[in-house]
Amino acid sequence: MNIFIEPKISIIIPVLNNLKGLQKTIHSIKVQNFKDFEVWIVDGGSAIETQDYLNTLEKPFFYQSRVDKGIYDAMNKGISLAKGEWLYFLGTGDFFNNETVLQEVSKYLSNNTYSIISGSIVYQGNKKPFVYSKSKMTKTPFWSFSMWIRNGLHHQGTFYKKVLFKDIKYPLKYKILSDYWLNLYLYKSTISCKIINTIIANCNSDGVSKAGSWKIYKEEIDLKTDLSSVLFSPFFYSIAYIKFLSRKTINDT
Repeated sequence: MNIFIEPKISIIIPVLNNLKGLQKTIHSIKVQNFKDFEVWIVDGGSAIETQDYLNTLEKPFFYQSRVDKGIYDAMNKGISLAKGEWLYFLGTGDFFNNETVLQEVSKYLSNNTYSIISGSIVYQGNKKPFVYSKSKMTKTPFWSFSMWIRNGLHHQGTFYKKVLFKDIKYPLKYKILSDYWLNLYLYKSTISCKIINTIIANCNSDGVSKAGSWKIYKEEIDLKTDLSSVLFSPFFYSIAYIKFLSRKTINDT
């Protein structure tokens, strides 16, 4: 009788027509020393060349192709498919910093005192993520009251216990910052987070969330108000506007 053993980690990768990036991402997973994982690639309806590549993948790589409503809808679908105790989301074209990343993270996976594990990420790309080190282009995580100022965890640097998603999912009304909503919701719910001194992944800084448009900051105001009170909306507006002007200054230089 075959006994199915649930993997320790489920890696979820949303993809839509980025074959070269997907191949880079998959390679960084295949070379990991730690092997107790599964990978769910959630394809939003890519072209035939990407479909052909997905068909070549073997266990522990799985995929589902279905038109979705965007990246967070794809991530929600990945959560429903995942069997692992811990969930990790990796963007197409992003990749693990080195082959020992999962091995380093695995040291913390059996500790039941926390439900989130987060490390640093390194940005690569043309845009300047001004809130991070300009020389190293890194984001170091934090889990403190400053979460109300900006998102302290980067999605590609963070592992979540799947049980956290039992009663919640990414709200699709936030098309750019739904991951910030999730992190702030979990912080507000006093979920414990372990910050580790490990670089988890290399990520693209050219994504829409780094574009600096007012639409992003308006979404930030809305999600913070949603998780607190409309009375704090002017305060959140002030923070967002300062960040918007700072970003505009950086982009114009």
